[in-house]
Amino acid sequence: MSRCSTFVPDMRSAATRFPGFCRDCLSGQAADLRRCRACGSPRLAYHPELDDLTLAHIDCDAFYAAIEKRDNPELADRPVIIGGGKRGVVSTACYVARIHGVRSAMPMFKALEACPDAVVIRPDMEKYARVGRQIRTMMQELTPLVQPLSIDEAFLELKGTERLHHDTPARVLARFAQRVEKEVGITISIGLSYCKFLAKVASDLNKPRGFSVIGEAEALAFLKDKPVRIIWGVGKAFAQTLESDGIRTVGQLQTMEETDLMRRYGIMGKRLFNLSRGQDDREVHANEAAKSVSAETTFFDDIWRYDDLVAHLRQLSEKVASRLRKS
Repeated sequence: MSRCSTFVPDMRSAATRFPGFCRDCLSGQAADLRRCRACGSPRLAYHPELDDLTLAHIDCDAFYAAIEKRDNPELADRPVIIGGGKRGVVSTACYVARIHGVRSAMPMFKALEACPDAVVIRPDMEKYARVGRQIRTMMQELTPLVQPLSIDEAFLELKGTERLHHDTPARVLARFAQRVEKEVGITISIGLSYCKFLAKVASDLNKPRGFSVIGEAEALAFLKDKPVRIIWGVGKAFAQTLESDGIRTVGQLQTMEETDLMRRYGIMGKRLFNLSRGQDDREVHANEAAKSVSAETTFFDDIWRYDDLVAHLRQLSEKVASRLRKS
């Protein structure tokens, strides 16, 4: 899908004119076009609020797998799974493998049942971290307000950078995506909105190489028919709790009072009330302190003896202590 947003008025009408540009050659476009009038590309970006939105979420596409394919071109068209071990889980899978049903955190034996022809590669976290730092440095050249969420994703606030870049945040981001592809050799997806919640939602809409926009005027209607799991903080267990209470869609939450939601679900009820209405006042903070440090392992065989578990626990504790000291 070539449009940058999945929820805008009918763009085929010549009377409808939104700000727009080609994501490949960056030339300006009218909203009623299907292909770029300059280069013929179908990757057009247009939206009523395109020139006004400044908060972005950038997410690398199938990050670990993309790096391995970059470094070994023979894997380009092959299904690739990053993980390993008979008791291991999938760290990530390329989009070819995902077509077969492979997903992150899936047990490896199930992933190989779904995609027996997959190439399985053990994770090389040092290499992935090095590429992640390279991309983060490039982000910081766009704006000082970069808030990493993980090794391969971050929020960026580009408000006030127009004079620096002599362009709108949307076009700066499109140019950044081109630069990552050219210099790093992997692709990214971009979500642009007015708040963190919807910027992150937008970055998932059209992967890979996505560029999606959710504006403030459309937020309520966009969210209305979405499942409650789209709301940040609603995991599988809490979604089941909501469903048992008859709440399955965000639109249902939009009809409920804040006091009623808080009475039922405590502080989470306040989050449900606000985010279901597209209200999120969290700002982008650079260098935000980590909230936790952890280490984990997966056993190839079941372990239940106390002495054996203590030995593994001691090793994990030393890893956590080392990471704490470094940070």
